[in-house]
Amino acid sequence: MSAGHGPSEHGGNKGVALLISVLALVLAFSETLGKGAQTAALAYNIEASNLWAFFQAKTIRQTVLRTAAEELEAQGTIKNETVKKQVEAWKKTAERYQSEPETGEGRKELSARAKEAEKKRDTAMAAYHHYELASAAVQIAIVLASASIITSIAALVWLAGALGVVGVAFCLIGFFWPTQVHLF
Repeated sequence: MSAGHGPSEHGGNKGVALLISVLALVLAFSETLGKGAQTAALAYNIEASNLWAFFQAKTIRQTVLRTAAEELEAQGTIKNETVKKQVEAWKKTAERYQSEPETGEGRKELSARAKEAEKKRDTAMAAYHHYELASAAVQIAIVLASASIITSIAALVWLAGALGVVGVAFCLIGFFWPTQVHLF
């Protein structure tokens, strides 16, 4: 066989082709997981935003009721029994707005739920960033492995394999420990 197209190189190209196939599989997983993490992060961000808006609305209502009750008390018109009952009802409602464990819609509960949604959002975003790094490493690995076929430079195959391992590592970090590794 002439010009370096012997059986040994043909087998080598099969190995590189197999490496490229495995890298493409890893890329598919990292892209799919990354998109899922990104979507989850957006959903949790919306949830947190909605909960904080609800919290703010409860705060405004609570402030309005307290102000109205305090104003009537300051005016001295609380002597009327009907007004007195209304002031007490407003105060009771204002306190209920502070904490409603039975519905989970008091300011205290809304704040806790919003913070939990923010935590989930941050975890999903951390995972997303790891998947993006994995995708970048694997894409570069695919290019290097492809270039090794054309150039017959074995070092490119080894570098592609190493980057593939880096890509797999980032996928695993994103899946199992997204908040444990901080690169940026």
